Amino acid sequence: MRERKRLALIFDFDDTLADDSTSSFLAQLGLDVQKFWRDHKRRLDLGWDPIPAYLDMMLEYSRGSEKKHRITQKKLADWGKKIKVRPGLEQFFSRVQKNVKDLDSRATVEFFIISSGIGEIISNFRFSKHFKEIWASDFAYDKDGAICGIKNVISFTDKTRFIFQIQKGLIGKMARTRPFEVNKKVSESEIHIPLDHMIFVGDGYTDVPCFSLLEKSKGLTVGVYDRDARDRWGKSWGLLSEKRVTQMVAADFKKHSGLDDAIQFNIEAILRRMRYS
Repeated sequence: MRERKRLALIFDFDDTLADDSTSSFLAQLGLDVQKFWRDHKRRLDLGWDPIPAYLDMMLEYSRGSEKKHRITQKKLADWGKKIKVRPGLEQFFSRVQKNVKDLDSRATVEFFIISSGIGEIISNFRFSKHFKEIWASDFAYDKDGAICGIKNVISFTDKTRFIFQIQKGLIGKMARTRPFEVNKKVSESEIHIPLDHMIFVGDGYTDVPCFSLLEKSKGLTVGVYDRDARDRWGKSWGLLSEKRVTQMVAADFKKHSGLDDAIQFNIEAILRRMRYS
């Protein structure tokens, strides 16, 4: 049997594949989003971690609001189906798969999401079926489906844990119930996808640990920015000037866009490396 060559294409979600899903969800609930994030900043000043801080604030709102305004699993899932995605995603996944096969018939590509956003939203966005696994922060729900606790938190360095899960093939429902497996050593033959066969695409500071890990491990990284949000370009420039990423392109997945070309170029570079290793 011929050796199968696997690549991993890993994405952040908010402001990478779609609009900020938390802010847009809060806005459609009728909350003052700017005030919410100002209050969030006050919590950070008190020493809170950013991710559990915003999740706990949502819990407080849900518990204190009228019943019709409570945050439920259904409302989160429904918003995921409506979330505005980045242009070009409709054809992107099939195009990447075809290009990989055209370059090397033995090669396959697997898509993943690692996000600090809300899993119930992300797992219901309309292109979620293309991803082998989605890891994100999650709420627990009561018998009526309302949020009642924080189940999972994925903050900055937490994201790198899931890079190693991809490497070791700890993917799927069973792996979620065995959180300590990721710390076990595996042999070369047991590696599912090596770190240098991975590409990570993200937009912000929560992605920096993943960028750094893959840069050190000879994986590849692509930073993206919102072309229409010029007020946030400084963040993108910071990632580039600090050499967190080697490429910074607009979050546009259309064929022959800068991002599409960057991803295709990186895939070809990895396959070339495989061929001559």
